[in-house]
Amino acid sequence: MKTMSVNDEICSNLRCPKCLFKVAKKDDFYFCLNTGCGSIYPIIEGIPIFINEEKSLFRVESYTAINFSEAKSTKKRIRKILFKLIPGISKNIKAKQNFKNYLNHLYSKSSKPKVLVIGGSTIGQGSNVLLTEVNIELIESDVVFGPRTQIILDAHNIPFANETFDGVVCQAVLEHVIDPYICVQEIHRVLKSNGTVYAETPFMQQVHMGAYDFNRFTHLGHRRLFRNFYEIESGAVCGPGMALAWAYSYFILSFTASSKAKKILIPFVHFTSFFLKYFDYYLINKPSALDAASGFYFMGEKSCETLKDRDLLKLYRGKTFTI
Repeated sequence: MKTMSVNDEICSNLRCPKCLFKVAKKDDFYFCLNTGCGSIYPIIEGIPIFINEEKSLFRVESYTAINFSEAKSTKKRIRKILFKLIPGISKNIKAKQNFKNYLNHLYSKSSKPKVLVIGGSTIGQGSNVLLTEVNIELIESDVVFGPRTQIILDAHNIPFANETFDGVVCQAVLEHVIDPYICVQEIHRVLKSNGTVYAETPFMQQVHMGAYDFNRFTHLGHRRLFRNFYEIESGAVCGPGMALAWAYSYFILSFTASSKAKKILIPFVHFTSFFLKYFDYYLINKPSALDAASGFYFMGEKSCETLKDRDLLKLYRGKTFTI
């Protein structure tokens, strides 16, 4: 498994996720320098595991027990190849351009921005533009090991000092956290005074990742989640066409509880609905799409003020109608 190390400057800003005290490295673990805490965080395959077990769904032992040398079975490899031949029902229309805009905003604040990616074990849609920038220092984190994971952390307790980063990217993550409001508070804390956040979160999507799926947001609900940020831009990132394709797919799959039957049905529902996502190229910027979108994005700058709920209502841009 390929891993990328976290440089010394960023390491100096690492903090104990339990007490936010400084940590030090020794052999194959980090330890908290607060004698009243004394927490220890192991390093597995070069990746530090900064999990506060008292407040996290995850346990450190689950990472230490992973066997990285275990090869995938031939059957699983063949199944993965076959599923790549099935057309997808998802389409992120805006991410690529959004990340270009985000990049420009980062450079307007710093010539060498430091960016924390939450949920960055793999490359997010449209985020490639950040990976090719030599002047951007990316710290790619997740709660799982992956080809790009540099540090394991839980977004409820981000193990970095206050005002460490120029930017934070949180793409398709906040639906999977227990308390997204606490996570956004943590994002706010680790951003510098003029730091910028970019987030994408679902609205009209069925459950994915099984038990680890907790939240959905309307456009205004998403804005309220980031109420301690000035809005740079926001809107639908995945449109009503994708939402319809997902609803249709899950409707068909609801007729059976058999995993074998679902594997047979998945190609059928995909081949009969994949085209719906292409309507979103036309619909994505329509006002009515804000009331029917599959997901939303928010780009904002850290603020010292809090958006009031009364003012939030004035920001409604949709076109709701009653059937």
